[in-house]
Order: sequence, then structure tokens, then C-alpha cells
Amino acid sequence: MTDPIRWGVLGAANFARTTMAPAIHDAENAVFAALASSSPEKAAGFAALAPGLRIHDSYDALLADPDIDAVYVPLPNALHVDWTEKAARAGKHVLTEKPIAMKLDEIDRLIALRDETGLLIAEAYMIPHHPQWQMVRDLVQGGEIGELLHIDGYFTFRLTDTGNIRMRPETGGGVTRDIGVYTLGSARLVTGQEPENVQSRFGWQNGVDVSARIWANFGGATCSIYMSMEAPNRQVVTYHGTGGFIELVAPFNPVVHREASVRIVRADGEERLHRFPSARQYVNQVEAFGRTIREGADYPVPLEFSRGTQAALEAAFAGEMA
Repeated sequence: MTDPIRWGVLGAANFARTTMAPAIHDAENAVFAALASSSPEKAAGFAALAPGLRIHDSYDALLADPDIDAVYVPLPNALHVDWTEKAARAGKHVLTEKPIAMKLDEIDRLIALRDETGLLIAEAYMIPHHPQWQMVRDLVQGGEIGELLHIDGYFTFRLTDTGNIRMRPETGGGVTRDIGVYTLGSARLVTGQEPENVQSRFGWQNGVDVSARIWANFGGATCSIYMSMEAPNRQVVTYHGTGGFIELVAPFNPVVHREASVRIVRADGEERLHRFPSARQYVNQVEAFGRTIREGADYPVPLEFSRGTQAALEAAFAGEMA
């Protein structure tokens, strides 16, 4: 394949308009070519980004478009699996917003579908595409801070719109499904290990978890995570070792939250700071997806990784303490 990969987006979600559509537009060898939306008002914001954008009035119409190679699915969580399957059955490569599914057997179905069709199906889990996480993984696994002892993770934001899909159980809402892929998933990414002895406490409101505290072991290291949709914005992850610690101050939403940086403090007093002012993880994600389609490169976050994170989330729900 020598032509750019032509992308379609299913639905005019705000995140797609502000983040993913611009990332597709800016990525090399990618073209934002089509949108499925029945709302002319919502579609207008996308058309302003990409003049000549084709607007389809239904998801099925976009999937039937023979000029579309890949589809991005930003729909509510409860719709992810169905529309991922429909897109793949229509012959499209599929990048679906996290969480790509809410049950292990659903991810197993998607893995089987990927293998059957030969298409790339992946979760839009962007942080492994950011150089700060690649650096931290290499440092921790390379022994830069000695033996890993403990992981601290905080991801909080204040959501006041009670009608938001994150606050609705029927759409797969809740803080753990929304951002647990980042907190638990990043610990898996960096350590290369699976969580054990998982325990949790949740704050429930109208059938969704608005806060979560999760404790686990990753090998010989302990881990403590706090997530909330009721607290002011905070994102910090720290890896503590026998020889120092590594801190990320904008681990999940760099630029939006604050500038990404990695601070390394060694036990001997040496301190280093690495800043990442221009890294664009969503663009990197689109380009990595394209390299896999065009060149057969290994995709950095295959569905097997997503399955492992889903297993961790399920362990957290199963480990709720009274």
C-alpha cells in the first residue's frame, strides 16, 4: 500500500472533534476522509478541519464506503464491541476508544475476529505511544532505580454534568472503566507483570463508581491507585525503588493537563529531568497504526495487552472490600 490510509470516524463525539480527528489529520500517511453523523451542526466542526470531508448520515453508510480503509470508534463504552465487529466485518481496520470491551470474552471475540480477517483491530490506548512512558518502562526494567518497591498512581478530575455518559451505568460509565486502563494499564506496561492480590474500595453513586481505590502487587512491588470523578484535576505516577524514584507529572493527558516530564531522583542525590514539550501521543498512535497496516510492523498495544488490562479491571471489581 502506497496511498495514505483513509480514515472514517463513527460519530461526532466531542473528543473525536477536539483530539482524534486532528491527530488523524496531522499524522503522516493518513487522511481524515469521512465522518458518520446525522447532525449537520456537529459535522460542521469536523468539516472545518478537513475541507472535502465526506459526511455520511449513518454509521452503516460510512462502513459501506469503499474508499475508507480504517475506522475510529469513539462511541459510548457499551457500543464499542458491536461497532468494532461491524466495522471489521465491513473490511475496515478498527481503532476503538478505550475500553474496547467490558468483558474478557468480548475481547476474546475480537481477537478471534482479528485473526480471522487479518485486519488490525486495536484499542485506542495512547500512552504507550508517548516517549515518556517508553523511557520510564526502559528505566524501571533496566534497573535505573534498583529493585522496584512501590507504585503510586493518582488520576482525578471533577465531573459536574450528571448527564455525562461516564455517570450512566447503561452506557458503561464509572471511573474505573473510564480511566482504570491508564492507571492499572500503565503499571502493567512499565513492569511487564500482571497484578496479584488485588483489593479495592469504590464510591458508588446512582449505579456507577465515582471513585476507586485499588491495591495490588506487581511482582515484589506494591501498588496503590486512587481515581475519582469528584476531585480536582490531578495526575501523578511515581515508581519507587531501592535506588531512587521516577515521577511523571502529566502521565495521561500531557499538554491538556500540563507539560509531560519525567523526574529521576537517585538515592545518591543525582537528579535528572526530561521534558517532552512537543510529543503528540495521539498522532504517534495513528502513525503506529498505519505502519502496522502498511508495513506489517508489530502494533505496540495488541488486543492481548488490552485483554490483560481488562482482567486487571475485573479483578479490581471482584476484590471490592466491605
